Amino acid sequence: MLLEILTPEKKLYSGEVQGVQLPGIDGLFEVLDKHAPLVSALGVGQVKVLKKGEASETYAIQGGFVEVINNQATVLVEGVL
Repeated sequence: MLLEILTPEKKLYSGEVQGVQLPGIDGLFEVLDKHAPLVSALGVGQVKVLKKGEASETYAIQGGFVEVINNQATVLVEGVL
């Protein structure tokens, strides 16, 4: 799955991943490879990028939205902490 994490100022991450763990408004959820289409609001918390065969990366965000379509996840965040 292709993941992009974007802020209004810059692109934080772009690349192929196994999945991503996100802080939803009602709690954490994961989006994995070949996930069904989805749009969701995000709260304050940690975005954990699950890379294929590598150590995961974590970003602290102030909230935002995620869109998943055609095996691509786009995370739009208001800002990073």
